[in-house]
Amino acid sequence: MEKLNQKIENYWDKRSEHFSKSRRLELDGVDGVAWKNIFKKNLPADKNLNILDIGTGAGFFAAILSELGHKVTGIDMSAKMLNEAEKNLRELKLFAEFKKMNAQALNFADETFDAIVTRNLTWTLPDVKAAYREWRRVLKVGGVLMNFDSDYGDKNFSTCSKTKITAAQISECDAIKNSLTISTRRRPMWDAGFLEGINFSVRLEEDISHIVHRDNRCVYDLVPLFAIHAVK
Repeated sequence: MEKLNQKIENYWDKRSEHFSKSRRLELDGVDGVAWKNIFKKNLPADKNLNILDIGTGAGFFAAILSELGHKVTGIDMSAKMLNEAEKNLRELKLFAEFKKMNAQALNFADETFDAIVTRNLTWTLPDVKAAYREWRRVLKVGGVLMNFDSDYGDKNFSTCSKTKITAAQISECDAIKNSLTISTRRRPMWDAGFLEGINFSVRLEEDISHIVHRDNRCVYDLVPLFAIHAVK
């Protein structure tokens, strides 16, 4: 498990600078506005929340949520991604706290957060069940988990990815994906069933790509982006 975690961390370290530029472009356009509206619609109104952004990457969600007035902690396994996140929020004159941490073993007390958000992360995790249990543990009762991801398990990145990365990086990404148990599950129905089994109330949207993937300047994968809205 530790060896696989290191392989995943190294992969995202190598992609951090290009990934950060892509997220800044997305943040500044119509898709950034669309994400902001999703959070305004689905998080409690008129309340400043304590939010955990898991797999924060270059700080995309952290920037949006900070601008909305929430207290945000962003975690990631990639130190280079976290450096990009800190740089991006500093340039935007926003603030969030960033920590290097494993999404499957969180260093937070029980019931710390009002909400957890995560995007394009769970498909990369060696143990998604452990992650979901941890995320539930650190959520307050009534807290919401918002997970945005895609069902990459039975896909090949050489045919479904439009991201400008090298053939070697595509092969490496496919190799990591194919080694993960989550790739054998069909999603998001599997996620919904597991979350309901650990006492979440779950609502699914199987494809929100038409809402958040409208900016022609940005490059997105061809696989639908689903949304999981789960309340503890």
